[in-house]
Amino acid sequence: MDSVRKTQMTIIRIIIPLIGVISLLSIFLLENPKAFILGLLFGTGISLLNFFELANTLRRAVQMPPSKAQTFTTTKYFLRYVITGVVIYISIIAPYINVLGTIVGLMTIKLIILATNLFNDKKYFQNIFRRKEDESNGD
Repeated sequence: MDSVRKTQMTIIRIIIPLIGVISLLSIFLLENPKAFILGLLFGTGISLLNFFELANTLRRAVQMPPSKAQTFTTTKYFLRYVITGVVIYISIIAPYINVLGTIVGLMTIKLIILATNLFNDKKYFQNIFRRKEDESNGD
């Protein structure tokens, strides 16, 4: 299994339980949890599709000449951007889908990617907690 596919599967293994936990919390905390959960599933589904499309785009762009790759990736970027806008618009006009749930679903995958990459780097935390006195100035 290539590294891109491995990363995709890792993200999916994290996002599914997280969405489950958020859904359970919404049942207890919200007045209308059904609309929120539908929005959450809608936003998460589209976000995952955009994530897979991004991986596919990058895989294909690497094999292209630079000028063609730039046009290709820019076009695909705007297509994903438009799809996200349409999803939010549908969420706004549909009374059975909660807008906040959709936005949370769209943002969840981004937060997971940031968190997994941030918390996997031990040197990052060592640099945060390193004292100024420990640095050698060469004086």
